[in-house]
Amino acid sequence: MSSALAEPTAALPPGVTNGQRLQRVLTAMQVGSRPMMLVYWGVMLIAFMAGGLIIQFLTEGTGNSIWDYGTQSPKYFSMAVGISLAPAYVNAMVAQGVTRRMFSVAAGIFLTAAALATAVLWVVGYQIERVVYDWQGWSQAMENRHLFTSTSQVGLIFAEFALLVVSHEATGWLLGVTFYRLGFWRGLAMVPLSLIPAAATEFLLVAQWLGGPLAELGYHRPPLAVAVPVVTVVTALGLYAGHRILQPMPLKPAKG
Repeated sequence: MSSALAEPTAALPPGVTNGQRLQRVLTAMQVGSRPMMLVYWGVMLIAFMAGGLIIQFLTEGTGNSIWDYGTQSPKYFSMAVGISLAPAYVNAMVAQGVTRRMFSVAAGIFLTAAALATAVLWVVGYQIERVVYDWQGWSQAMENRHLFTSTSQVGLIFAEFALLVVSHEATGWLLGVTFYRLGFWRGLAMVPLSLIPAAATEFLLVAQWLGGPLAELGYHRPPLAVAVPVVTVVTALGLYAGHRILQPMPLKPAKG
């Protein structure tokens, strides 16, 4: 292997274990992403939770879940988080002795944990709204199609959002890695490949905004016993593809 592609190992103090390096990368990703995530969730809670409840009290109930109107947002925000990882962190991490392999493993762990946390937060949002609506005698009808038919189906809510968010994160991760690693034109040519995890999940789960148009075309999702494992495998392959593309990447020179 040429010196340009060699993994630097001298930047961290001697005796630092792989586990400690991995923890440092995860901590850096978590700390670096925290401001963006806090702002996003603050806006969501104000606009769709607090704002939604205010609207309901002022109108004595609209008949619909206001929280449900925000269901598209976490997917695309999470895709942006996935896009940002390689450009934001890989140069600094590799220069400090973290291998590209370890960086991509950390990215997979970070994105999966973020997706699970997002799914939990979305479940909690629906439950808070349901308690208030039941207390006031308001209907909590949902504008979008979902895997669940009632907000009491916590497991299905969690599964839907976890799968949709992590698959869009995988697409974002692929987009970020391919454009960063291959440059604009080759990255652009790879966009169809990068979109596979998100697109496959949308067509297999048939949930949220795409559910209505697909149903009108006569398309129905496969049984969940088939859809969920396929989505899981396709998403994992998307994360792994980003891992493989990242491996031979030389460091980019710092600007300025």
